[in-house]
Amino acid sequence: MTETVGRETFDSAYAEGTAGWVIGRSQPAILELERTGRIARRVLDAGCGAGEHTIHLAARGYDVLGIDFSDAAVELARRTAAERGVQAAFDVADALVLGDGTRDGDLGAAFDTVIDSALFHVFGAEDRLRYAEALHRVTRSGATVHLLALADSDEPGFGPRISAAAIREAFADGWTVEELASSRYRAVAHSQEHADALGVRPGGLVDLPAWLARIRRD
Repeated sequence: MTETVGRETFDSAYAEGTAGWVIGRSQPAILELERTGRIARRVLDAGCGAGEHTIHLAARGYDVLGIDFSDAAVELARRTAAERGVQAAFDVADALVLGDGTRDGDLGAAFDTVIDSALFHVFGAEDRLRYAEALHRVTRSGATVHLLALADSDEPGFGPRISAAAIREAFADGWTVEELASSRYRAVAHSQEHADALGVRPGGLVDLPAWLARIRRD
């Protein structure tokens, strides 16, 4: 990734029903983090999309806020939470300006845990650095970022894919990358091309190669 994916790409995907990241459930990798006690206290779901992780955590009693810069995403998340009878907090916010003193960047709280499921990999190199700086501003010392991102791989896949080095480079200042391992990211293969490459029918679920990083704020 050399350039950040434009907002219009996400707005179009929500409008057309082709958002491959909207799978109607939480990512297995994120569920495992919660099951094993690695999500704690005040939680930020950065780039929450359809809100599945925020809704899941809120239902389990976590103090969690889901943010996304897409109005369509936040509207979908709020609607889904209401349909499931879960009180979950969402806000429209740009993750690149969090904590910068502007109205758009003011979340009004410091976070202990950040979940990033498929946000980091949409940024170009400069914005990856801006994002790490923004998260540093809105987290407490010792906070943990759990980052799930599509990985560069010889396997067939789709979407923006990044290297492990890109994660380490973005979180080099003020952070410690404590663990970075191979994982999987569940998505929907909407297009015929992607479905054929991955051996499913269009609209089928696929598990794509991903990185799962645990990053501690210094």
